[in-house]
Amino acid sequence: MAKKKKKNKNIIINREAALKRKHKAAFLLNDKENDAVTAYCEKYKIGNKSKFMREAVMRVVMEQFLEDYPTLFEKQDLDRLIV
Repeated sequence: MAKKKKKNKNIIINREAALKRKHKAAFLLNDKENDAVTAYCEKYKIGNKSKFMREAVMRVVMEQFLEDYPTLFEKQDLDRLIV
């Protein structure tokens, strides 16, 4: 049983290493953009702007990937099936 616990611990450590953020991405905002983000974070009580920005960017990226994912049918054909 001790071996099993150790194996699970190694799996957790490996996952953490794989998900460690090591690539920096930076961008600049103008005054109005910064004011808008600050107001949004205050209104919705967002304490971690980095996390918010990262999740917002990744949400757009993943939505686009899902939209662009190849299917057996053309988008127009699928749209006709939706009632």
